[in-house]
Amino acid sequence: MTTLSQIAWDDTVLPFQLDRSDIRGRVARLDGVLEKVLSQHAYPPAIEALVAEAALLTALIGQTVKLRWKLSLQIRGDGPVRIIATDYYGPEAEGEPARIRGWASFDETRLAEAANPFDLIGKGYFAILIDQGSGMQPYQGITPIAGGSLSSCAETYFAQSEQLPTRFALSYGRSTLPGQAERWRAGGVMLQHMPKASPFVASEGGTGEGGLLAANDILDGDEGENWTRANLLLDTVEDLELIGPTVQPTDLLVRLFHEEAPRVYDAQPVEFGCTCSDEKVRQSLSIYSAKDIGHMTTDEGIVTADCQFCGAHYEFDPQTLGFEAVKTPDGDDA
Repeated sequence: MTTLSQIAWDDTVLPFQLDRSDIRGRVARLDGVLEKVLSQHAYPPAIEALVAEAALLTALIGQTVKLRWKLSLQIRGDGPVRIIATDYYGPEAEGEPARIRGWASFDETRLAEAANPFDLIGKGYFAILIDQGSGMQPYQGITPIAGGSLSSCAETYFAQSEQLPTRFALSYGRSTLPGQAERWRAGGVMLQHMPKASPFVASEGGTGEGGLLAANDILDGDEGENWTRANLLLDTVEDLELIGPTVQPTDLLVRLFHEEAPRVYDAQPVEFGCTCSDEKVRQSLSIYSAKDIGHMTTDEGIVTADCQFCGAHYEFDPQTLGFEAVKTPDGDDA
């Protein structure tokens, strides 16, 4: 019996382009990252699925941006799922990993066991926020919740806000390898065409849900044919090829797009990472008065805070908090 060896591509994003057409793409594999993101909370299965999809989208989208600091994906709805938030932190130096974290807020009493996870969001918006750090103007793009998945929302966002035809093929779920415990795995492919869209197209509205733009509203002629051909090829991808432990992303690209002349670039490693700290929590509380801090103080005489992303627990002396603090964090008089 031949034993299949596990690939070394987990927790990586591989950039590529199709030389036959003006299409770029990414292949992402999340293993330990996704397991770490979801293990921070005891989410119900439907919430786990939504956070898994959002984290995978964040890995794919974040790697396409020349990022100095952070890209955030936010989904807000009026359904049982109030918010899904994920962050992608660009590498701090050449060769270092990018970092991903994620979190969701929901009303457990309103969750229906048989509901499609996406339907739990209800009406709301899908947003991408880019923060390039101190001294730079943040960017925010928003589109309504549309389609039947977060992937569809992301495709609509790029068509509507950026006029960039974009396509995602994602797979995620729990997997068990021989001799190992069950854990989350996720994989996906992102395609993105880079056309010069006509401003007339944007002003006329689109054929997507609610009149939003779709890829076929932006592309025509040879560009449209190239995009259609690449999408038909991507339609043939199988779940096991996206998340299976033995299919190399480079092999997958050859299987799918060998006639499109795929060219790969250096893979970007990713890991779970959170930026919370004692100092940042103190800073977030600096806008409150001593009276406000008093309302936050427990019977034990401390103020506590928990990070929604990583679960880190912080405890503070209330006299060291707020703009009326009478002591420094070191305990000295302010």
